[in-house]
Amino acid sequence: MTEQELSFTPDWVSPPGDTIIDALEERDWTQSQFAERLGYTEKHVSLLINAKVPITEESAQKLSRVIGSTPEFWLRREAQYRAQLIYVEEKERLQSWISWLDWLPVKDLMRQGAIVSRRLDNKNKPEIVKELLQFFGVASPDNWETCYANKQVAFRRTRKDQSDVGAISAWLRLGELEAEKADVPKYNKAKFEKAVQEIRKLTVLSQSEFMPKLHQLCNESGVVLAIVPAIPCAHTSGVARWLSPHRALIQLSLYGKQNDRFWFTFFHESAHILLHDKKDIFLDDSSKLSSQGDRLESQQEDEANSWAREFLIPSEYDAELPLLRSRESVIDFAQRVGIHEAIVVGRLQFDRLIEHNSKLNVLKLSLTTKD
Repeated sequence: MTEQELSFTPDWVSPPGDTIIDALEERDWTQSQFAERLGYTEKHVSLLINAKVPITEESAQKLSRVIGSTPEFWLRREAQYRAQLIYVEEKERLQSWISWLDWLPVKDLMRQGAIVSRRLDNKNKPEIVKELLQFFGVASPDNWETCYANKQVAFRRTRKDQSDVGAISAWLRLGELEAEKADVPKYNKAKFEKAVQEIRKLTVLSQSEFMPKLHQLCNESGVVLAIVPAIPCAHTSGVARWLSPHRALIQLSLYGKQNDRFWFTFFHESAHILLHDKKDIFLDDSSKLSSQGDRLESQQEDEANSWAREFLIPSEYDAELPLLRSRESVIDFAQRVGIHEAIVVGRLQFDRLIEHNSKLNVLKLSLTTKD
């Protein structure tokens, strides 16, 4: 048998015993005669031929002496058989798991390049299952359920429709993978409190200017900032969570975001890190800030909202807000309090002091995932 033949990986399994049987037929030997020449019992030869026992270094030496080729050939033949066996068994196993794909946003992950883009047909599904297991870093769908689906008890949601565990877990995993790339020190609360003060000053800058500084200030405090494209069915545009007792993650999506919502979401998630339990995962969706009907009330969310609201525009300015009606007055006020004018417009809209289709929307900036 050639090296090329040994590198072939078919969908069927050929044990080394097939090669041994061919050699016995060529010599017209019985298994009893063969056993005598090897110094093995007939039972052991039968087990060897039927792959019930592996070819060892000793048996490889004996096979080489009795029926030819090298010991290395027989060891490679055994290794190739075991590899074929694993390949076939794995293929069958992956095939049995394809129903797991119904839980996951497969096409969204393909679009984001998290897994290879291919047709979602029966031929490709086993390989897609394999890639998704590698993406999540789990050995089986059962392990995925243990690591992700069963952890939904830790989710603190702001909307009732944040129930697609597959989509949420995929988005969370994208953030985990980004966090794995980040080299950050242990979380330091005092440093992070100081950092958010500096970050507030960044709100007046353009995205290309503020984004690298924002990452730097967070990372130096032991907080990983991950900007991850949205997965629509997750209904989650911001997450605050602890990856370990010493490492926090703020994960944001820029999908459909203008800078007023981005900054409020960032400081809202920062409040969760500063104020709340390390065991919880806070799932927030700022894409419908004005829609209260489907939002879930919680003390933690109220605290985070109040903290971010007070941090951006302190309550001492509440009496001035209803007086802001013109572009000039909004810009002047924003400069006095040291934030971007878009944040002022967003606050006026949230408080229903101006309409959401107000002409003041021109003061808002759209953000992209490119920077």
